[in-house]
Amino acid sequence: MTVRRCLPWPDPVLRRKATPVEAITDDIRAIWDDMIDTMEAMPGVGLAAPQIGVSLRLAVVDASEGRGQAVRMANPEILYASAVMRPHDEASPNLPGVHATIERPRAVTVRFLNAANEIEEREMVGLWATSVQHQIDHLEGQMFFDRLSRVKRDMLLRRAGKKR
Repeated sequence: MTVRRCLPWPDPVLRRKATPVEAITDDIRAIWDDMIDTMEAMPGVGLAAPQIGVSLRLAVVDASEGRGQAVRMANPEILYASAVMRPHDEASPNLPGVHATIERPRAVTVRFLNAANEIEEREMVGLWATSVQHQIDHLEGQMFFDRLSRVKRDMLLRRAGKKR
């Protein structure tokens, strides 16, 4: 098991748009394995590669009750998002100790390159949908608190003892 260190906010890697993955290789599979180990150690329901300092468009999500059902995604993109919103308390290991309620679409259809190097489309609902959207934000250089109003974001960052 390899648990990687999550970069502390405001590391610049967390603000950069991640680089697309051309193909699934053994190196990519090893990064995914480390990401799953890191996600399980937090514990969390998802992780994006930039969170551990790897600026590639890689994400893992596992919102299953029993765990062990992680979905490995390269270059994930949302094809469809429901109009019905779902509030959820979100946080990040990159900025520990703070959280905020974020509203996101309750269901999404995501297209990604899977571990078999094939394009896959998958519908995700509830916590699965929330987590994949949260991870895609990370791949775009965004943090959950960027979805808050400026006043709420500034209060959250002050609470965290960090400066932007």
